[in-house]
Amino acid sequence: MDFDACVARLTGKDAKDAYTFAQQIVEESRDSEIWYPCFDRFAELLRHKNSLVRNRAISILAANARWDKVGKFDALLDEFLTHVTDIKPITARQCVAALPEIMEAKPALIPRIRSALEHANLSGYADSMQPLLLKDIVAVLQTMEA
Repeated sequence: MDFDACVARLTGKDAKDAYTFAQQIVEESRDSEIWYPCFDRFAELLRHKNSLVRNRAISILAANARWDKVGKFDALLDEFLTHVTDIKPITARQCVAALPEIMEAKPALIPRIRSALEHANLSGYADSMQPLLLKDIVAVLQTMEA
């Protein structure tokens, strides 16, 4: 399947199929670098207007961080970390949840990740979401101490 067809599937109207396909890419990416050549195109999806597409991109990029030997993820990190405070709280939680996988693959990025988490402004979220996001952030920060 060509990459344009992959993007169409990841961004298509069939959310269930897009989610299933993204999960397949994530699982395959944890076992091999088969999807790493598409890294830049997946990175573009971080800017997608649909938060579900951004969620998929976050998971796929985190799974591919382990194959990055040329610093593409390092260069993308600041943009990736903007999603710690994504306009959609579910996307923010997805981003925070993806960080341990990135930290394992790229430990040199931990100081930048720590700083982003420590300085995350959660005031834009509903009172019901702030404690959940804070709990997620604290859990990731605690893994850095272990």
